[in-house]
Amino acid sequence: MMSGGYTSLDKDNEKISGSVLAASDPAHVTVKFAESNLQTFPPSQAQGKITGGFQPPRDADDTFLKPASGSDESQPSGWFRALTVTAYKPYFDVDTSDVLERIKDSLFPFKASFSEKTANNPDLYGPFWICTTLIFVAASIATFVTYLAHKLQKKEWNYDINLVTWSAGLFYGYATIVPLILYIILKYFSAPSGLVQLFCLYGYSLFVFIPALCLSVIPIEVFRWAIVGVAGFMSATFVALNLRNHIRSAGERWFLIVAGIFLLQVALAVVLKFYLFTVTV
Repeated sequence: MMSGGYTSLDKDNEKISGSVLAASDPAHVTVKFAESNLQTFPPSQAQGKITGGFQPPRDADDTFLKPASGSDESQPSGWFRALTVTAYKPYFDVDTSDVLERIKDSLFPFKASFSEKTANNPDLYGPFWICTTLIFVAASIATFVTYLAHKLQKKEWNYDINLVTWSAGLFYGYATIVPLILYIILKYFSAPSGLVQLFCLYGYSLFVFIPALCLSVIPIEVFRWAIVGVAGFMSATFVALNLRNHIRSAGERWFLIVAGIFLLQVALAVVLKFYLFTVTV
């Protein structure tokens, strides 16, 4: 109905416009979207190449995760810190290019630049996976060699699970005990070296045995001895030359220490040859 030129439609429009004005009232809270930080991922405050300052989401019961920085709970210190995962994070803070570069250095032992390059950032990631790979490669290659030997002579063959356990004890034990003993010896002769750096050096020195074991599958005894000899010489030279300059500070007996390091590494190669590739049928 029209009344003095003012219709009900005009009243409806007035209500709508009033609602729009009310919605745009500055007193009302407006929603703002924060800018995305994807372009700066990982966050700029990260300290490492991989882990950095990243913190995982906290569990609901906070049972398995580290307390927040503002928490009143005390953190482990001293030797108790060695039982926490956090203590070992810096030694796994490497990327693929770092590991490949260090493996390449281990295959060129006469450069003797490994210790210098890893002095500020020794890692345990590469040594762990090198030893783990060696365990399965050594066990599988030795099993295959014994299998072929038995089949060629038409004799019954049984899988020997002890090859896996023996290989695990050999490589994990060697890469752990030998650097630890050397650490104690160098400390005694007042030429201390970093324990983690020794673990790193010895771990990467074992890489050359991976291709050597793969090549040893060829059933030619002279060839096997040649491969094991070359691998043992390269590995021993790599360790000895990288420690030579440091051990010189131990006094007149430095040569005996370096010679012992060299011969022990060669002995490892001989043990591998006799145990894994001396087939009894």
